Amino acid sequence: MDSSADRLTDAFLVGLDLREHLQFGNSLVAAFEELEARFDTLEDGYPEWHPAPHPFHGMLKLFIYREITGDTYRELQEQQKLASAVGLNRIPDESVLSRTWRHRFDYATRDFIKRGAHLLVKEVHKDGLSVEGIRPKHEVISPQEHDVKESKKAKAKEARFDDKEISRTTRLAREHCFTPFDSGRADNSSYDDSRFFELQTFMGMVGCGTAQGAARFQYRRGKEYGPHGDTHLRAVKQFEADSFLDGFQTATDRLLSVIESEVTFRRPVTVALDITTVPYFGNVEGMSMVSGTKDGDRRAFKFATLSIVGQNIPLVLAVEPVRESSAWDNNPPNRIHRVVRRLVRQAKEHVPIEMVLCDREFDSMRVFQTLSNLGVNYLIPKRITGPERKAIEKMEEDDKEVAVESASVHVEQGSHAMQFLYVPSTKTDGTTVFATNARVTPVEAEAFCRRYSSRWQIENEYKSIKHDFLAKTSSKDYRVRLFYFVFAVLLYNIWRLTDFLLKAAADGEMDYAPVITAGECVELVSSALLPPD
Repeated sequence: MDSSADRLTDAFLVGLDLREHLQFGNSLVAAFEELEARFDTLEDGYPEWHPAPHPFHGMLKLFIYREITGDTYRELQEQQKLASAVGLNRIPDESVLSRTWRHRFDYATRDFIKRGAHLLVKEVHKDGLSVEGIRPKHEVISPQEHDVKESKKAKAKEARFDDKEISRTTRLAREHCFTPFDSGRADNSSYDDSRFFELQTFMGMVGCGTAQGAARFQYRRGKEYGPHGDTHLRAVKQFEADSFLDGFQTATDRLLSVIESEVTFRRPVTVALDITTVPYFGNVEGMSMVSGTKDGDRRAFKFATLSIVGQNIPLVLAVEPVRESSAWDNNPPNRIHRVVRRLVRQAKEHVPIEMVLCDREFDSMRVFQTLSNLGVNYLIPKRITGPERKAIEKMEEDDKEVAVESASVHVEQGSHAMQFLYVPSTKTDGTTVFATNARVTPVEAEAFCRRYSSRWQIENEYKSIKHDFLAKTSSKDYRVRLFYFVFAVLLYNIWRLTDFLLKAAADGEMDYAPVITAGECVELVSSALLPPD
């Protein structure tokens, strides 16, 4: 696999992690205290015997901070309060900082630092966040990037990406998403469903709970226009879970019907399947839909999604609640292959699927067979156990970097031939093992496994859904939790469809980067684009 692609992805995620902490008003130093280390693709330029008193990861964080602020080495040395936040005992002097940049960090590491830091600077200025110490945006834009941006602006101008066009396009996307949903409320109700959708969108946009969101919405739109917070929650609870998920499927079908004639939409599609969590901090007694997490004592609601990735428009095609067995309920053990089956079946109603990408959580013979029974190819990293270790040891003895091992699956759901692909790891000096039912030769294996790198898009998708579109709530009612999450996914799809239609109107290239931000889109959706009859 291409290690540079993995480094780029990790650098991108470092920038997004920092932005996530900053958008809630945290300082830059506080954001670094919470920063998740994504440095496995980087190598310490000093050997183990080198008497470097400062840990490699701590120095990496320090230089990312420096690249974000533009501080000189002397200014950095004077900020000793920063040391603990980045994982150092103290900030080194100027000479050590200079040697670290020139000798300890190779080109790949310096590039990683710049890319992650510069992404954050651009995001902060783009979103208008007030963060002390962030350097000006123009300092992190290269001449080539400036030329590309100007070219895109020119194309957008030619395509008339004005407010009227964007509003019209957003309204089209919104109509396709919202009309399949009906709460079943009486026709003479004070508010039709569209008012509740507008309020829900507004709450996601401003990142607040129902009571505060309803009050702010009424202040903005008028007291008679929007419902009270309690009224909103009562309306949300009238949406039955099954019917709401059916409505999501109808909305997805309508969204895809809008783009099915576009030649830039490639078929069949590659999809990524994953499970995300929404934290829950209340009492778990009687909360059968609350599950434990990998973080020990933490609790969360879990949702599985299936999304288009790769070179296509990134849309979420299916959503499935995850119900797990926990110490506080009588749920049966979760069978993840059943979740996979439901998601893929739902998605196949909309588009043909060529490849399914999953992470190691889905490394299961039953999952492999389920995907084979559904007639799709899969590419899933495998956990390293005894048989895989023996195969890797044999590869080392034979001085091989790549190997393909034929295998077969035999479970109660059926059987099929498959392969294990042994390829160089992009994060360590070792070997990564992938499972697939596609026929791959040793010569093709490494290039084939590079397709897995497109799965990083689903991580960005979850960040956007939860931080740009998901309204806050402390409700213990699962109907409310499900509605809030699925509605956030709908808003994400509206954003991506609006972006796609604008690009299609400009006859532009369908790249991943959007031409309209999530914030711009959600503000338009929360406006009265669909006046009541």
